[in-house]
Amino acid sequence: MAVGLVYLVLRRVLDLLVLIARGSDVSKDVEILVLRHEVAVLRRQVSRPRLQLGDRMLLAALSRVLPRPRWPAFFVSPATLLRWHRDLVARRWTYRSTNGGRPSTGKEVRELVLRLAAENPTWGYRRIQGELVGLGHRVAASTVWRILKRAGVDPAPRRGGQTWRQFLTMQAEAIIATDFFTVDTVLLKRLYVLFVIELATRRVHVLGVTGHPTGQWVTQQARNLMMGLGNRIDTLKFLIRDRDTKFTAAFDAVFAADAIEVLRTPVRAPRANAHAERWVGTARRECLDQILIINAQHLQRVLAEFVDHYNGHRPHRALRQQVPELRLRVVPTDSGTVKRHKSSADSSTNIAWSRSPTDVLGTHRLPQHFRRESIPHG
Repeated sequence: MAVGLVYLVLRRVLDLLVLIARGSDVSKDVEILVLRHEVAVLRRQVSRPRLQLGDRMLLAALSRVLPRPRWPAFFVSPATLLRWHRDLVARRWTYRSTNGGRPSTGKEVRELVLRLAAENPTWGYRRIQGELVGLGHRVAASTVWRILKRAGVDPAPRRGGQTWRQFLTMQAEAIIATDFFTVDTVLLKRLYVLFVIELATRRVHVLGVTGHPTGQWVTQQARNLMMGLGNRIDTLKFLIRDRDTKFTAAFDAVFAADAIEVLRTPVRAPRANAHAERWVGTARRECLDQILIINAQHLQRVLAEFVDHYNGHRPHRALRQQVPELRLRVVPTDSGTVKRHKSSADSSTNIAWSRSPTDVLGTHRLPQHFRRESIPHG
């Protein structure tokens, strides 16, 4: 370290003597020495300085007036200076050119390709291309492949199968779901409620209430349901249930006799039976959480009235604000008097609305601001 310092001082002294011998201004010569030393310090600290376009232009222009032997004064190599000068000349005489080739694929087409691939997992690139041609979009199969590859979508054989949501949406007309839920009475006795919900219409059937559910009792309730459905059994293809041990092989055999396939949900996957879980939450919020249940008979009466309200009056967003058992038409309320009637279960939420007795159309359940008139199916 000391030897290097002595060498550096001796070198700067010699440079100073050389400059003085030339007869130039002493202060200017000292300033040049200072600048040279500062450049040397910066070179040790910065391996590659960042230059802006103006810096490159100035250094390239000065290189044309500085003699070639003095070019080591620049902190860039001579080849770099020559390259900068060539770039300046090329930029001066190069005109802006327009991009050639075919135009890029429109955003609408890209979104449509991704949508077709997502909603149809078994479709390949050629099939998607054919569907696009049918929709008036003439694109190549390679374009479809490129769009899907950039979006991270695998080819058709390697895509995932149907999700539960897609399966339920496509097969809703032929699916029913069943489940249990519990209700605790005033005396802390636990009662079990078995119900079935039709996914397409959201119609609910409460099969029974018991304090000791067994496989034999559940199987008998299944038989009662099949007899109650009548001719509608032919439209049903699937039954969704969980893996509760109360659903025995005899229970499944009741539905298998009518060609209804039993689908068991995955372990600890309540979303696989989401419609049944949603109805349990609705029944608790709108009815059971507001009533003290005395015994099984009381619970059966309350649930019977709530199910009648749920199936015959309560609007459903999934049904476009219609009800499962009626097709409704909303008409203004100025054609009659609206009256409010409480349910016998004394629940503030299960409220029926009717028109005055003088109305020739009879009595119907109404919401607060509209009258609904039932229209037969078909």
